[in-house]
Amino acid sequence: MTTRSTIACLGAGRMGRGIAVAFAYAGHAVILIDVKSRSTDQFATLEAEALGEIRKTMASLARFGLLAEKDAGAVVARVSVMPVQNMAASLAAAGIVFEGVPEVIDLKREVLAAASKCVGPEIIIASTTSTILVDDLSGAVDHRERFLNVHWLNPAYLIPLVEISPGAATNPAVIARVKTLLESIGKVPVVCAATPGFIVPRIQALAMNEAARMVEEGVASAEDIDKAIRYGFGFRYAVLGLLEFIDWGGGDTLFYASRYLEGTLGSDRYRAPEVISRNMRDGRIGLRTGAGFLDYSGLDVDAYREQRLAALVEMLRHFGLARPPVLDRD
Repeated sequence: MTTRSTIACLGAGRMGRGIAVAFAYAGHAVILIDVKSRSTDQFATLEAEALGEIRKTMASLARFGLLAEKDAGAVVARVSVMPVQNMAASLAAAGIVFEGVPEVIDLKREVLAAASKCVGPEIIIASTTSTILVDDLSGAVDHRERFLNVHWLNPAYLIPLVEISPGAATNPAVIARVKTLLESIGKVPVVCAATPGFIVPRIQALAMNEAARMVEEGVASAEDIDKAIRYGFGFRYAVLGLLEFIDWGGGDTLFYASRYLEGTLGSDRYRAPEVISRNMRDGRIGLRTGAGFLDYSGLDVDAYREQRLAALVEMLRHFGLARPPVLDRD
């Protein structure tokens, strides 16, 4: 029989509930700990609201075919909600603690400090902040080596990616343990330096601002820009990563396109970073030279291309756009 650690979430809001669904679905007991002092009636209202939302989410997953409707109740039953007065007792059973309170640094530090005193030094504590650097919080935690940031993308129970951002004092073994835990529940963890925006929000902010700017400039309607994203931008990057796509087409293509856009649109936001020029000087153009951002040496290029193209065809089928050829028959 597999032993699964109990998951504790500090905060019973949207992020805590999403994490609870992800772990309960994967067989873990989850304790959502309310961090705000409330009357008995106020807490009962919060508890009913949190568990009600989790039940609705499970019902949706059942309708989507991800679990049998008859099993939804058993999964929800793995989640409990506890008041702040029970924090110490609730954390005693935790194998890992996720902090998911609002993005207020003083509040997060207060909650993390209290929680770190309730668990042993071997228990991992992770913030889920989307904006605050990990070492702006780590000083509040006893035994900083067990602390890191684990940034989930909403909805946390559906999006596979989770960004792990260690602090200066984080023990590498802690990173490995968190990656293993996340992979065990079907997530895809990536590790990034402690930097504003992590990976996805930083790229996403640029793309969203540019889309809004194009509406502002009258380049296209909001509807057509979103259609372009769904069927062009997003379509390709669901199969090819951004850097992989640079290599696919060639870094030199990006260099010259960036230079043209920078000059024509009069904005340095299109300027290619130095790494693009450096790769060109070093002959790391991409797939056709065997190296770019990624290393393709020893790779069966034809098989690789075939695999990626097959994945794009599956995307066509997903969108209902894969059609048979038109054949003239006598």
